[in-house]
Amino acid sequence: MRRSPKETEDAAGLVTRRGIVLGGAQLGFMGLLGLRMRQMQVEEAEDYRLLAEENRINVRLIAPSRGIIYDRYGIPVAQNAQNYRIVIVREQAGNVEETIAKVRRLVDLDDDDLERSLKEMYRRSPFVPITLADQLEWEDIAEVALNAPALPGITPDVGLSREYPLREDFAHIVGYVGPVSDFDLSKIEDPDPLLQIPKFQIGKIGVETKLEADLRGRAGTSRIEVNAGGRVMRELSRDDFTPGNDMQLTIDHGLQNYAQARLAKESAGSVVIDVETGDLLAMASAPSFDPNLFVRGISSKDYNGLRENIYKPLFNKTVQGLYPPGSTFKMMTGLAALRAGVIGPGETVYCPGHTTLGGRRFHCWKRGGHGYMDLNNAITQSCDVYFYEAAQRVGVDRLAELCREFGLGERHDIPMSAVREGIVPSTKWKAQVRGERWNPGETLNTAIGQGDVLTSPLQLAVMTARIASGKAISPRLIKSIDGVEVPVPDAPTLNVPSNIMNLIRKAMHNVSNGSRGTARRSRIVAEGMDMAGKTGTSQVRNITTAERARGVTRNDQLPWERRDHGLFVAFAPFDKPKYALATIVEHGGGGSSAAAPPSRDIMLYALYGDVPPLEAYPKDQRERIKAQHEEMVLRPRLQPEKKATRA
Repeated sequence: MRRSPKETEDAAGLVTRRGIVLGGAQLGFMGLLGLRMRQMQVEEAEDYRLLAEENRINVRLIAPSRGIIYDRYGIPVAQNAQNYRIVIVREQAGNVEETIAKVRRLVDLDDDDLERSLKEMYRRSPFVPITLADQLEWEDIAEVALNAPALPGITPDVGLSREYPLREDFAHIVGYVGPVSDFDLSKIEDPDPLLQIPKFQIGKIGVETKLEADLRGRAGTSRIEVNAGGRVMRELSRDDFTPGNDMQLTIDHGLQNYAQARLAKESAGSVVIDVETGDLLAMASAPSFDPNLFVRGISSKDYNGLRENIYKPLFNKTVQGLYPPGSTFKMMTGLAALRAGVIGPGETVYCPGHTTLGGRRFHCWKRGGHGYMDLNNAITQSCDVYFYEAAQRVGVDRLAELCREFGLGERHDIPMSAVREGIVPSTKWKAQVRGERWNPGETLNTAIGQGDVLTSPLQLAVMTARIASGKAISPRLIKSIDGVEVPVPDAPTLNVPSNIMNLIRKAMHNVSNGSRGTARRSRIVAEGMDMAGKTGTSQVRNITTAERARGVTRNDQLPWERRDHGLFVAFAPFDKPKYALATIVEHGGGGSSAAAPPSRDIMLYALYGDVPPLEAYPKDQRERIKAQHEEMVLRPRLQPEKKATRA
């Protein structure tokens, strides 16, 4: 049917309107698209360029060299040594088992280490390099390099590994490093990306862990170009790492070695401290262990041998060990009573061999008693009954207060693992810890360093240094950081009258030099080097009434683990104190026989700065001392390689 002219005209108008609308919409869309393209190509071009760069450029971390640890004279005690190793890339190795078999014909690979490396290899991408073996000799690396064409995917490499050149001497102080574990990461809220590097090592114990942040340094970065598969094509740029800070300890390597050697046959610990500065000059814990065994992963056999040793070589007896101080505590009881004015300097107490309280007998170590004792004689001869009386008069709370002023019951702030607080009991302490009231009989046990009193050799050394100086010196282990000296804090004067302190010092001098002193056999006869000390014996078993009646069993007739601990504290020279020390010999018996002799030798080394001359000893002991020194395994005093490291 033919349209009329009017209908044709109307239809043409409608098409024209639709075309205009559609054309306008298309034009608007193209305009918006053009604007967006302009925005992306011009205004946002830099952002998209960076995204493209990230698709083909990776940033890898470069592990920093760890800070070196020195002794007080600049001798390295923890350093970085070249580590020759073999690296494997799985995707390049082809048949991994066959390639490893070829390597084993050239190099002796440990089965346990190899198993760990293979597990790591199959956890990672095939193009990631994995250490197959390290700590190799140069000859092994040279052999692998010579046969490189026949070993696809195998590369000889060199890196840095932690090394402890003085081995057992500094094991408990410096500690050691080891690979980062999942447990390590779980303890850190925001872990350093360095810790994600396979086999990256961090401090595990000792100074290595306590000063980890300073020693570790900061990572460098390497910008590398990779292909679509993630394989490295080339390095584009590099920002080098910042090495860790070097540390200088206050420890004297020669004195430390001598103390370790002198205590080598015992389960013992000894601390030497500078009376004026608080510098810790030696912290020997015997027996010790070789920290190099832990750097790469100690074998089960070696670890079990250390763990099962009854002398506990992994246990740091100087700060981690807590022991009843025995009679070395009696200076605290005497000072507390004198300062409170409840007993006079010349006042005497009669010792019949025991005292009675509440129907119970508290015995003196001397069964027949000492007779009348004043403070001087009570410390010199270590009379228990005198201090029973002094403690009852002063009370346990005033005694505990004074003990804390002298550094007991305090966790001293030094960067070592497991530094313990110890216990100085009081009425408040017992109520809080045990929910019980204080028993008057406990005061008597506390008076002679038994009962609940627990101290470490470090605390006893600090106590003795404060007695010697009259100041509240604090122990210090770090001498300098990156060559910058750590300032020695001013030590306030203790709140004890000087005349009372002098009474205690004179009594300690008589312990080592008086005709009836308990440590007379361990005196120093060199002019101007008189040593003042105090012996202590702490019981580790209860002595029954029946045993006392028939005679107390001698220590040498008991199993080792049931024998008494021997303790000794001292300072020297008496007229102008320079050093103080404290020694514990676990299950060694009496303090005079077990702890005083090695303490005298260690003190003499500190005074002379080397193996002490025989003239410093009483004449009748010189042949024995000479033989003793000939048997000891000692290192010669070393000279620093780099003077710049000395603060």
